[in-house]
Amino acid sequence: MPRRTDHVARRRQLADALMRLAATQGLEAVSLRHVAAEAGVSTGMVQHYFRTKDEMMTFALDMVMRDAERRVTAEATAAGRVLAPAELVRTLMVQILPLDEPRRLEGHVTLAFLAYAAVKPAIAEGLRESSGHMRNFLADQIRAVQATGGTVPPVDPTHAATALLALVDGLGIHVLSGHYSGEEAVAVLDAHLGLLFGTTPAVPSTTPPAGAGGTPAGPSTTAAVPSAATG
Repeated sequence: MPRRTDHVARRRQLADALMRLAATQGLEAVSLRHVAAEAGVSTGMVQHYFRTKDEMMTFALDMVMRDAERRVTAEATAAGRVLAPAELVRTLMVQILPLDEPRRLEGHVTLAFLAYAAVKPAIAEGLRESSGHMRNFLADQIRAVQATGGTVPPVDPTHAATALLALVDGLGIHVLSGHYSGEEAVAVLDAHLGLLFGTTPAVPSTTPPAGAGGTPAGPSTTAAVPSAATG
């Protein structure tokens, strides 16, 4: 068991180093050698855990998604109750916005991945799959609200989910570039959710503890939440 733990911890250490480089230099400038130097290990050690750069990058992106998922789960657990579908949607969207340093890093990395995916079909396919899971999850929550008569006016759930993801992606880019503050982005998101659901969903907070930690999903919180990613 300790060996497995060390293996996972080492892979995460290397993925963290890749994310720092991607956020500051872009993925095109990242190599196994650069990641090794950033992580303070040998290139051979990096190659032991990841055979190729793309394999390491795919792991790093998956880590970003899972970290966002854990933060959503932590929010739901802190609420001490099952979040209603509209509350769950808002919690998830807020966790995608770059409102603190860990999420700013994730935002930069996601943008770098989107640019890299334009010339890497395998990476692009993974992003499309993640985006599809996210859109389907959001559409399901919107349908659940519609079933209670809570959505005004009636909308196509898939179209609404697509628009919501596009809104959060755009807000995230503008926050990263300094055009909007995090508070402005959350206010715009809340205004949109108010139109979508008829009222702004209330949630415990918009600023969870920084970092990648969280509480494992349980049956009474958000076990069904998909791995989160922008766009």
